Amino acid sequence: MYDQRSGRSEHVECELPDDACQAVLKRLRGLEQGDFAWVRLADPSEDELAELAEELGLHPLAVEDALHGRQRPKRERFDDVLAVALKTLRYVEEETAVETGDIMIFVGPRSVLTVSHGTIDPCTDAARRLDADPDMVRHGPKAVLHAVLDVAVDSYSDAARRVRATLNRLEDDVFSTSRVDHTESIYSLKREVREFRDAVQPLVPVLQGLLSGDRGEKDQQPKIAPYIRDVADHLHRTDIEVRTLDELLDSVLGAQQARVGTWQNDDMRRISAWAAIFAIPTMIAGVYGMNFDHMPELGWTYGYPLAVALMAVAAGALYRAFRRNGWL
Repeated sequence: MYDQRSGRSEHVECELPDDACQAVLKRLRGLEQGDFAWVRLADPSEDELAELAEELGLHPLAVEDALHGRQRPKRERFDDVLAVALKTLRYVEEETAVETGDIMIFVGPRSVLTVSHGTIDPCTDAARRLDADPDMVRHGPKAVLHAVLDVAVDSYSDAARRVRATLNRLEDDVFSTSRVDHTESIYSLKREVREFRDAVQPLVPVLQGLLSGDRGEKDQQPKIAPYIRDVADHLHRTDIEVRTLDELLDSVLGAQQARVGTWQNDDMRRISAWAAIFAIPTMIAGVYGMNFDHMPELGWTYGYPLAVALMAVAAGALYRAFRRNGWL
């Protein structure tokens, strides 16, 4: 519970449901003037969410979205309750994977409800930031919205930085002298970047909508707008970075495919060169292997050494020519 006038905060940890749920509902009903409450749920059951939704006046469609998760980042208003859905994510370098989660934030006149799904929950860091900044608490429930968005967007920036480092290493490997095909690794990272982009890109218009506001909302908490604008600016930079990473991966993939094609051409040149070198001895041996009675040099004492010498000289000349031209 937060005192909007003083910025004072009081935390009550409860495990829903049963008696603890009733205790939370009792505290919500007993809020004093100037106070607002923040209720945090992680992977709640339908019954757990239903009791709080009824008390907070949440729309059934919003409750359904919050219960099942996996929502595209969006912003909706149900009467006096603002609902914001966003993706949470982090980059696991050891697995070269972007791990995602979901969180839905319901901002009412005197309460905030956050429902998170997955192992990533920005609410803990957001609460820590609010505790360290009582002035922000005075902005009311939207201060919680800002704190959660700020933590989530900061995690996007950190993930983008880590993905960039992985991409730089992958790019160095592609252009190294070793003949290792990194196509699978590039495709894997590109798939993760696309998932990253699906979390960041749809959130950009959501924050723009929070700044512009809708009818009846523009005059509510106007002092929080600069903070939301700052988060939107950070998100915009991250969105550009993610788009750049996606484009760079296309370029690296093209470079890898070009290198694979070059390797194949080199192999084909070597095979062709050796085939040409062995073709001349094969031709000479084939001619002198024909069983005709009146072939020249058949009765000559030095015929065999001459044929072998001719094979060696011709093959050696071709080998030297191919080496000089870089085919071998």
